[in-house]
Amino acid sequence: MANVNPVGWFDLNVANLDRAKKFYETVFNVKLTDASIEWGKQSFFPFSPESHDISGALVEKADFVPSGNNTVIYFETEDNIAEEQRIEGAGGKVVQPKMNIGEFGFISIFIDTEGNTVGLHSRK
Repeated sequence: MANVNPVGWFDLNVANLDRAKKFYETVFNVKLTDASIEWGKQSFFPFSPESHDISGALVEKADFVPSGNNTVIYFETEDNIAEEQRIEGAGGKVVQPKMNIGEFGFISIFIDTEGNTVGLHSRK
């Protein structure tokens, strides 16, 4: 069995794409790209089809119901702190400030504007 990371993409379901897009662009200081409407209402995080980096999209769902019992996506950061400091100003809530997880680095957990539980991960 090959030791390869099988994760290649994520969809983060949201109730309001414009609000969620503004939140993530603010927190991570990135520009999301709107997808062709034929794929539904969604915006892509930065990615290159030639890269092995993992990326994903915010996907608006008309029947989306926020739940604290969902899959947690961890975004890689340099140090967690810069993104963590922008969360509340962007409309989210930090529920677990930066915390040491031993040899694996550090994590922070927050709730986005759509009620999703999301994590930050850094090595320092």
